[in-house]
Amino acid sequence: MAHVLVLGGGLAGVEAAIFLREYGLDVTIVSNRDYLYVYPTSIWVPTGDATFESVSMPLEKLAKVHGFEVIIDEINAINTQEQKVHSNTKEYNYDYLVVALGSDKMKHKGIENTLTICGEPTESLEIKKRLDALIAKGGGNIAMGFGGNPKDSSNVRGGPTFEVLFNVHNKLKKLGIRENFELTFFAPMEKPGARMGERAMGMMDIFFNKLNIKKQVGKKIVEFSEDGIMFEDETHIASDLTMFIAAGDGHSVLAHSDMPLNDAGFIKINDYCQVSDGINTLERVFAIGDCAALEGPEWRAKQGHIAEVMARNSAFNIKMMESNSKAFKGYQDHLNILCVMDSGDGAAFVYRSDKKAMMIPLFTLGHWMKKGWGWYYKNSKMKRMFRLPGM
Repeated sequence: MAHVLVLGGGLAGVEAAIFLREYGLDVTIVSNRDYLYVYPTSIWVPTGDATFESVSMPLEKLAKVHGFEVIIDEINAINTQEQKVHSNTKEYNYDYLVVALGSDKMKHKGIENTLTICGEPTESLEIKKRLDALIAKGGGNIAMGFGGNPKDSSNVRGGPTFEVLFNVHNKLKKLGIRENFELTFFAPMEKPGARMGERAMGMMDIFFNKLNIKKQVGKKIVEFSEDGIMFEDETHIASDLTMFIAAGDGHSVLAHSDMPLNDAGFIKINDYCQVSDGINTLERVFAIGDCAALEGPEWRAKQGHIAEVMARNSAFNIKMMESNSKAFKGYQDHLNILCVMDSGDGAAFVYRSDKKAMMIPLFTLGHWMKKGWGWYYKNSKMKRMFRLPGM
């Protein structure tokens, strides 16, 4: 039986392991965390509408249900020519390799003065702690934003920024103290959220005006400080709590690998997620999720559902290779933006493809739809219920 080594225990890595096991392959996940963190539902941790435990799934429990092996270790180098992966204390061999390591973040000056909802999972708890302290104080300034990567526009997380910001507004409103807080959204690009489409951008402005959320866009961020954000024109936003989602950058481990990388440090792949520079292909090495360089339209975005499509396709393609078949599946046909953007008391459905772009208000129903998805995700992954096709 062929042995597949999966690097990373996130959404992409776990999905790949599940489907590889369904195809009868021997699978080992190597992860630096002993839990799967469900980032799409972590938006409710800062406001206390979800606990850290409720958005986490122990990898050992998933491994027991699906029959793969889990090793907790920190990978530091990948050598595909020798089919070896290295950590500080161990060497791993494989027949097939699936790299799902995620990405690092752009390093802005003073970034240590910010917190993020899309980085180290425990930061969500620190955001909650800081927010609770401001609520206890009775007021303050809160700024939330996201940045871009000029070398690769695909790994930008705008949606979670909006969701946490709107959820914080909703919490403060429920407490009857919203007027005591100044909320500000900021981003260095002229049209943040443009990848969602023009109509969606217009609706976001309506949201900001309706909720009395200030907006600062189109100015380069110079530095984050303990008391706020400085921009290139010397504009300063005062902030007692700054949440900033930096754009993704190539994972540091990839610099210690022999795989082809794009200018931003993401792994180059073909449509089948095999590592490839366009001329030479590592047929038994796959890269999926945030660590992979997505090709496609300018609006393309790395989202969880795309990562899972890449994972399922990679598992299928490995199965085909084991069956001496070339009937592979590609990810390009599945590129789109798809999310339910939650606000705590409502939500909006966002969709973007080459053919259409839409943002549809779902009101309170949308909020409970997203809550329901979180319940479905965890229970279906644990085989407590059937999985819907494509989910």
